[in-house]
Amino acid sequence: MAYQTTLQSQSMELLVSYQQEPSVRLRNRLVRLNMGLVRKVAHRLANQCAEPYEDLEQCGYMGLITAIERFDPTQGYAFSSFAVPYIRGEILHFLRDRANTVRVPRRWQQLSREGAKVRQALVMELGRQPSDQEIADALDLSMNEWRSVKLAASNRTPLSLNARVSSSHHQQSESAMTLGDTLTDTHYQILQVNEEDRIELQHALNQLEDKTREMIESVFFHHLSRQEVAKRIGVSPVTVTRRIKKGIDELVELLQNQAQVQPTVS
Repeated sequence: MAYQTTLQSQSMELLVSYQQEPSVRLRNRLVRLNMGLVRKVAHRLANQCAEPYEDLEQCGYMGLITAIERFDPTQGYAFSSFAVPYIRGEILHFLRDRANTVRVPRRWQQLSREGAKVRQALVMELGRQPSDQEIADALDLSMNEWRSVKLAASNRTPLSLNARVSSSHHQQSESAMTLGDTLTDTHYQILQVNEEDRIELQHALNQLEDKTREMIESVFFHHLSRQEVAKRIGVSPVTVTRRIKKGIDELVELLQNQAQVQPTVS
């Protein structure tokens, strides 16, 4: 605990120095001091996806750097509470970019890889391409499940946006619609992602104590100063700062818990 307190104190001193006179040297020291935050978030998210931990960690460092650049030590809240949403957000944006259109259950992903190895082994053993039944038998699967695995694996492969989606009797038409023509535009997709984030945040905010939520919304959403909020609610600015810090800590925990319990779409 003493070590953790010393680490936080050292980080805050460097953050104050960095705000006064930014430099790559100071930023790199802050990154090294706060590597544990990135690793903790990356490990938690690595257990919920198929992407390599190392890729998530690298994205997390980008979020940490953004947090260092934007942190204001005069606001009175802990850097860790401020940085975690940036770290997590950067990793989640990476995962959204890498997400497959069709999410395949992990068991089927593993069976697909094992099936490829079994197929190669049977080709060597039989001197010909094995049948689906032979592969299913080797994997100790029913034919129905093996066919489902194959179908899911084939559906993971993205189609070209130039692929034709017109009906067969118009297949040769030069004016046939392409897959790209049917997709929602990128601007709308970004708005949709932002809306999902907003809903998650609002759900977490609604679980806070009423006055704490009001203070956070007033400062961060309506851009009021802490003095203005204190005067409106009838408390001291110090109380506002303390309640906001506590509220942000609770928000971080609530958002992390929400991420852990989100069901995987299969």
